Amino acid sequence: MRTLLNIIWFVFGGFWLALGYALAGIIFCALIITIPVGVASFRLASYALWPFGRAVVSTPHAGTGAVLLNIVWIVLAGWWLALGHVMTAAAQAVTIIGIPLAVANLKMIPISLVPFGKEIVPRRMLPQGTRPMHSI
Repeated sequence: MRTLLNIIWFVFGGFWLALGYALAGIIFCALIITIPVGVASFRLASYALWPFGRAVVSTPHAGTGAVLLNIVWIVLAGWWLALGHVMTAAAQAVTIIGIPLAVANLKMIPISLVPFGKEIVPRRMLPQGTRPMHSI
């Protein structure tokens, strides 16, 4: 079922969302000082391309650096990438098949706003009884 949802996701919005994250990553990597932000953008592009079967978990030892990078991220890219998720979710929610995709898009907004201090892992890698922050 996850593979089918991922294929439908890719066709009806995932490719364009991933392209937006990748474009942001290229711009951030071109500016040498923002390379860590660019790497996070590429990580999110991978998640936006094929999200079902993955989960977002909090990194326990993220500190002040993660907070500062999240502020830079929100100001430079996070708000418009989150807006892209909202617009895509609104377009997907028009059809019956698109409703689960729209819900998944809305679940991706928190990580698109503050990606630092979080990690994307396969659901099967979560320890038994661990509850992820976001799961699609």
